[in-house]
Amino acid sequence: MGKRTTIIASSLLPWLLSMVVMVARAEDPYLFFTWNVSYGTRAPLGVPQQVILINGQFPGPNLNTTTNNNIVINVFNNLDEPLLFHWSGIQQRKNSWHDGTPGTMCPIQPGKNFTYRFQVKDQIGSFYYYPSLGFQKAAGGFGGLRVNSRLLIPVPFADPEDDYTVLIGDWYSKSHVELRKQLDSGKTLGKPNGVLMNGRQGKVGDDTEEPLFTMEPGKTYRYRICNVGLRNSLNFRIQGHNMKLVEMEGSHTQQAFYASLDIHLGQCYSVLVTADKEPMDYYMVASTRFTKYHLQATGKIRYTNGKGSASPVLPEAPVSWAWSLNQFRTFRWNLTASAARPNPQGSYKYGQINITRTIKLANTDGTVDGKLRYSINGASHVDTETPLKLAEYYNIAEKVFKYDTIQDVPGPDSNQIKLSPVVLNATFRNFIEIIFENHEKGIQSWHLDGYSFFPVAIEVGQWTPEKRKNYNLLDTVSRYTIQVYPKSWAAILLTFDNAGMWQIRSESLERAYLGQQLYVSVVSPERSLRDEYNMPEWALTCGLVKGLPKPAPYV
Repeated sequence: MGKRTTIIASSLLPWLLSMVVMVARAEDPYLFFTWNVSYGTRAPLGVPQQVILINGQFPGPNLNTTTNNNIVINVFNNLDEPLLFHWSGIQQRKNSWHDGTPGTMCPIQPGKNFTYRFQVKDQIGSFYYYPSLGFQKAAGGFGGLRVNSRLLIPVPFADPEDDYTVLIGDWYSKSHVELRKQLDSGKTLGKPNGVLMNGRQGKVGDDTEEPLFTMEPGKTYRYRICNVGLRNSLNFRIQGHNMKLVEMEGSHTQQAFYASLDIHLGQCYSVLVTADKEPMDYYMVASTRFTKYHLQATGKIRYTNGKGSASPVLPEAPVSWAWSLNQFRTFRWNLTASAARPNPQGSYKYGQINITRTIKLANTDGTVDGKLRYSINGASHVDTETPLKLAEYYNIAEKVFKYDTIQDVPGPDSNQIKLSPVVLNATFRNFIEIIFENHEKGIQSWHLDGYSFFPVAIEVGQWTPEKRKNYNLLDTVSRYTIQVYPKSWAAILLTFDNAGMWQIRSESLERAYLGQQLYVSVVSPERSLRDEYNMPEWALTCGLVKGLPKPAPYV
């Protein structure tokens, strides 16, 4: 399991004949999966509640892939409401058609199925997937997604004995439907009821509890830890063991040991852990950060020849966000390691590229008609019946949304929240600077679909152009999420070279659901297959484009 292997899942009979021809012509393998998505009853916090299962599993199955694999997943929606899956961190090169957000795809209706097809092109690392509609993530349906390096590409550490996925996140005991109604009524969700680790809360001191993982003495194991929660940053640590950080959200890092790691919403870290302690049981711990309340989950690791119970004394988490900021500043890109390609990561000199546009995004909260909303530069995003990407592709965008309803810099009326679809126009292949400003008292976590970016700075206060002198222009870790601490800002750099419609969102599900998100439209002026794939023949249509003839395809 821990070796860089490819697991081919169950084949899809309707696809098989056509795929045989495609595989024969293609260099990169196809992996086939069938997912039956349904409701089920589980008791992750000790009380039975409705959850979302994939093939009867909670959390869902791990997707084990290798760089450049073509992934084919036939999703059967057995829920009583529409469904989409988003593949967090997968860049979907030239293919926002399968990104799984409401701005890019029509939903899979109840009782129907849809086949996702995408390639994990030129990527390696640790990711996850989740249902992206109707607050369904609060009921489960999420799982790990790993992209292994190809066998010919050197990796800056020896193959681990095994490769484990750890999904941590806060959890509510109410159903996603109840939580959604609460938000729709204008109320915040408030404190979660607990924290889960791979779908379990754990109970310290319960010797009958089975371990989540086992380790053989003297062997080294890889743990991929993702925060799939809804509201809180979490600190992760392993009793008695240091963790060697080796990869973060698709990038090899300079290797360093940590006693604990702050993992913010939507983030995935990959560490190596060596079984070099006394053979017994040990607890993994995930606990809330930056809150007045304390919630935690635990999970056991068992040495294969262990005879002792885990100590009930758990390692403590750090206490301040200043500690967390300082930890962020220790993370460095491994400039000499290869990622998905044989050339070193550091061969891309992002610090030597001229910035062509600066976009400053400030998050705010407020009310509209007496109901809670969250916004970016004064605009609170509203999803449309016709997905934004389809409206643009069919040349009816003016009937669905307006471009650039917010400015690149927050205006004086940004505290007066307006509801509308929010779409920014970006120039293809321009090198962009985005500043996230957080004027609130809580921590923020931001994600950008379709790309990885370079978070060159996080600092307290407000951003000014003079702050650029403090940027790390050499070896910041390329990644797809970034946290912004209270009363602070973060700066990221990237090239908009992936044509499509891409979401920028808060990783707080409440904030995103109530408007703290937007889309960036990146259109190639050539409108050619070199830059973007055509809309798939099997793509679902809905809203104003349903029944319309398709535009002329790219060539």
